[in-house]
This record gives sequence, structure tokens and C-alpha cells, in this order.
Amino acid sequence: MYSQLGMVSNGRLRLDFVCVHNAGRSQIAAAFAERERAERGLEGVVEIHSGGTDPAETVHAEVVRTMDEVGIDIGSETPTHVADLDQLRESDYLITMGCYISEFNPARYGVESLEWDLTNPDGRDRETVRGVRDETETRVETLFDEVERRAEKERASTDSSGGIVAALRDTLSI
Repeated sequence: MYSQLGMVSNGRLRLDFVCVHNAGRSQIAAAFAERERAERGLEGVVEIHSGGTDPAETVHAEVVRTMDEVGIDIGSETPTHVADLDQLRESDYLITMGCYISEFNPARYGVESLEWDLTNPDGRDRETVRGVRDETETRVETLFDEVERRAEKERASTDSSGGIVAALRDTLSI
């Protein structure tokens, strides 16, 4: 389930992909999210974050190779620590990847999350990693269908309230 908090203070929808090592599933998800954001023209609307609670040194080599197969280079990405957990309160879509994160409880921060329960690709054969990649791609596309609907709803709300304010201003100046 998604958070109903609305857009973060900078007017953007915030997506957070969180796992333990930030070296596989969350890197795949963030890369596909960046592609979807660009393809749908949502660069100024969607903010994407990815992190781990105990980041690895590097992104898993098998993940880098498998993403290269679909034309996405994540070889220069570096696993990072999850954002200041208090910042996650501003997340509109907090997605965990299916790994047990003992010190991380999204409900504790007032944020509902979506659990994707994806297989860990670390050390897996190429076909398994491709399956994780493809499933993640589908889930990100579905997520962006929702994000796009929500962004349109926010725009329509902003546009209509702006129109009402302008009409009131015009009426009062007569």
C-alpha cells in the first residue's frame, strides 16, 4: 500500500527503494525508475532515492551485466546508506525489496510501504538474475502508471485551484 502523504515539500513525488545492501534489487529498481521518469517526462515531478541499511562495497557484478543486456549501465553506481530515516517520512512510495531489514520499520516513521519480495540476485545464475530484472522492470512500470495518475491528479488540483483564485481575483478587481 502506498503512503497518502501527498507530494513532498519541494512539490515532487518521492520514491525510495530500500534493501539491506543496495547492491542488487534496489539498484535495478532505481535504474528502471530513472528510465521511466525520463520516458514519461516526469523529471521535474518524481524524485528517486535508493539505499541500503548496510550497504555493500559495490553493485553485484551479475546485476551490472544483466542490466547492460537491456542497455542500462549501472556499473558506476555505488551502494549508499539509506537516507536519514527521518527523511523517509516524506516518501510517497517506499518500496522494500524483499529482504529482512531488522532495524528498519517503515510504520515507525509513519510511512506505509510496498514490499516487493524479490529474489536476491547476489551469486545467482544469469537466468535467475534476468528473471529478477524483468520482474522488477514490470513492477516499476506499474508503479509509474500509478505515479503518473497521481501526478496528473495533483496537476489538475493545482490548475483548478489556480483557476479559481484567478477568477476570484478578477471578480474582486471589477
